Amino acid sequence: QVQLVESGGGLVQPGESLRLSCLFSGNTASISVMGWYRRAPGKQRELVALLNNDGGETYSESVKGRSTIARDNAKNMLDLQIDRLKPEDTAVYYCYATVAQWGRVFDAWGQGTQVTVSS
Repeated sequence: QVQLVESGGGLVQPGESLRLSCLFSGNTASISVMGWYRRAPGKQRELVALLNNDGGETYSESVKGRSTIARDNAKNMLDLQIDRLKPEDTAVYYCYATVAQWGRVFDAWGQGTQVTVSS
């Protein structure tokens, strides 16, 4: 089993920075990919950033150049740093993991953390 718990969301002003954290536990050796998604009001859930098990990183065009994803296995933590926040960054942010166990592949999701960037 893999559990994901997000933290670090809150109310921030445009131009400020924010670091979101995802604490993962359970059978962490079964995780192949981790990342962050977000869902804004009235919009579909979209990818923000992905970290593959080979160390490769993928960012959406909306945050590319002002965001960094990093995994710390010693702390069982996946972080997402977003700089120069914009009002359109307002969304619920979800931690994600691809889990392979017992010969099958599953998606694991956290509960989400709210990020609000004031106008």
